[in-house]
Amino acid sequence: MSAASQKTRVLTGITTTGTPHLGNYVGAIKPAIAASQDPSVQSYYFLADLHALIKCQDPRRVQESRLEIAATWLALGLDTDNAIFYRQSDIPEIPELTWMLSCVCAKGLMNRAHAYKAAVAENEVAGNQDPDKGITMGLFGYPVLMAADILMFNANKVPVGRDQIQHIEMARDMGGRFNHLYRGEFFTLPEAVVDDDVAVLGGLDGRKMSKSYNNTIPLFVSEKKLLKLVRKIKTNSLEPGEPKDPEGCTLFQIYSAFSNREEREAMRGEYANGIGWGEVKNRLFELLNEQLREPRERYIALMEDPGHIESVLLKGAERARAEAAPFMDRLREAVGLGRFA
Repeated sequence: MSAASQKTRVLTGITTTGTPHLGNYVGAIKPAIAASQDPSVQSYYFLADLHALIKCQDPRRVQESRLEIAATWLALGLDTDNAIFYRQSDIPEIPELTWMLSCVCAKGLMNRAHAYKAAVAENEVAGNQDPDKGITMGLFGYPVLMAADILMFNANKVPVGRDQIQHIEMARDMGGRFNHLYRGEFFTLPEAVVDDDVAVLGGLDGRKMSKSYNNTIPLFVSEKKLLKLVRKIKTNSLEPGEPKDPEGCTLFQIYSAFSNREEREAMRGEYANGIGWGEVKNRLFELLNEQLREPRERYIALMEDPGHIESVLLKGAERARAEAAPFMDRLREAVGLGRFA
């Protein structure tokens, strides 16, 4: 057994819709990039662009988002020598495995998927006679595609939010069913990894920072735009000189996510001494701008050189397919689709 195969395999899918924002960075990108530098872990990071087609039928937006998100991860320091970084759509074995898993997956399992049930519930609330109105097979069956993403590389661990645990359980169900039907240990059954300590940042209006709420601060906006957005963050009406509570304050929360312990404690003291909201916003802008300046410059350079991004992703796809292609040959053989000679 090779050293690589003895490593813990950790797989992370990256949604390719929307522009990455501060909340994405703190909650997902920063810890994932740190993990990519761990030599004891074989990390797989992929742009989930086939999944993007479920929600977005705007080809230009899908294309732009794939480029922006690849550039973001590279600009922030993803270690592509250790980690395998690829586009889902560059691995033809994944759709093929999706079909094989579809053929062992019970429809009832898909009926219980949260996203499908939520879409049906919306139709029922709206009074639609057809509970499946507007629901595509992509939406209905996407847990099978997600299972193929995971099982293709026999990932041991998959970092997810709590709302995604069900999909890992479904992947385990499909992998176990395939192993049982075809009498072999083809698939490692993955474990969901949920980090409850991951920071969830507030947005401009105080709610969770989310594209859905249109309250985000994109990672790599210009300095001028960054300052403008920071100044829009909602605060209460306490005046300068009045003590302020840092707990539950969006400004302090974002400041804490980007500062060290000493800086956080100093700012906490400033709150107790009645620092004005305008000054807090200026300090937050300075902190963010200083930390994001170099990655922003790398991001701009990468966006101006899509050929470099393409070459990085193709190299990652080559490494991924070096595993996927022979594994798929083995799976074809297992189900009776092997070559005659």
